Amino acid sequence: MRELVVQSLCVYLNLLIVLICKFYLFFGLSGSCCNSLHSASPAILNGNEPLLPVTSPTAAPQPFLPLLAPSPLGPFTNSSVPKLSGQCLLDFGAAQSMMSDASIDCVATFAPYLANVVCCPQVEATLTVLIGQSSKFSKELALNGTSAKHCLSDFQQILVSQGANNSLQQICSIHASNLTEGSCPVKDVDEFESIVDTSNLISSCEKIDLVNECCEQVCQNAISEAAKKLALKAYDLMNIDGHHAVTDQSTRDGDCRNIVLRWLANKHNPSQAKKVLRGLSNCKINKVCPLVFPDVSPVTKGCHDGVSDQRACCNALAGYASRLQKQSFTTNLQALDCAATLGMKLQKENITKNVYELCHISLKDFSLQESGCLLPSMPSDVILDQYSGISFLCDLNDNIPAPWPSTSQLPAQSCNKTIKIPALPAAASGQRSIYSKDVKYFLLIVASVVLTIIL
Repeated sequence: MRELVVQSLCVYLNLLIVLICKFYLFFGLSGSCCNSLHSASPAILNGNEPLLPVTSPTAAPQPFLPLLAPSPLGPFTNSSVPKLSGQCLLDFGAAQSMMSDASIDCVATFAPYLANVVCCPQVEATLTVLIGQSSKFSKELALNGTSAKHCLSDFQQILVSQGANNSLQQICSIHASNLTEGSCPVKDVDEFESIVDTSNLISSCEKIDLVNECCEQVCQNAISEAAKKLALKAYDLMNIDGHHAVTDQSTRDGDCRNIVLRWLANKHNPSQAKKVLRGLSNCKINKVCPLVFPDVSPVTKGCHDGVSDQRACCNALAGYASRLQKQSFTTNLQALDCAATLGMKLQKENITKNVYELCHISLKDFSLQESGCLLPSMPSDVILDQYSGISFLCDLNDNIPAPWPSTSQLPAQSCNKTIKIPALPAAASGQRSIYSKDVKYFLLIVASVVLTIIL
């Protein structure tokens, strides 16, 4: 009788497993769960054998239902000890959370692909906050040349010890001179506040509107105005000394803009400063397509004569798109500009037919696709946890057809997009791992209940 009950319960359990595996397949989830259960089922089905799986005396015991994968955090939790110079006066602990985010955003493998949209903006924001926070005590919004070299080296050593790519300076084009005042004539906090309308600067940038700032430019205009006032100080000094300007005005304005950003980081806590700095960087990155376009001749060859051979044309365009997809993650707004840029290149080669529509080219075709996706216009930090590993928040509207540009049309500015794309995704791209984890826990509970009844 007991054996009959055991067999009946096991039959029901197997039916439940089959149904859940079908659920996995229906939602596109991994089949590893079903495979693991299948391999474990003989230990349950045979009523004459022990109910627990047999393990070798010399092997480490395995879990009854090996559903949870090992944690992928090993390389990150086992951090190495960075070798610091001991000659940098920056307080790295003041931006510890931001540095941790930077190390994940610039994780070794993905750093080159995330450089434009996440990694480098976070690195630059972190350095700005470090110098800004330090100025509360040093009263200077820049480092001298020697200190800048040591601090930049220490900064990279710390990030690398936490899992970041060891070539960040090259990937993000950051040099020690970026930590100095450059050609800006003002770096002293007191002098800065005597020149700039600080009340206007704070009110304009205290609560930045992440959605509308890129178009309304409230904070950006205040920063530009402050930077120009600082730059004018150089001309006053040169007139006194009788020297002529040797530095390009745009370069000096840019250097002074960095000084302004550091002053803002001085007045905000690191978390708020990060929000402002990353919001401003999003406005910058969304203005330009970051992709490098190879020679379009393979596409023009396949799509010649008014697209006489649709298959050849679409194959050529798909091959070209696959080369673009290996370069970088892009945001949805960047993808719009990339689509317009490529479209105009093709039009210059006398391809006037809308080959995007013909070949079903969408915006996601202009972003990294191997383990990637199209990012929202305000990309968030990379997510790293012990269950799902590395994941990104993706734009779930990435199947929007790529718009074919009208003749002689310039890439549209982000404030004039005719296609409405949400700045933030409706849900995280990690839904699959969330569903997967819930189902696995459910299976573990069911198995435990069955074992309890049997025993």
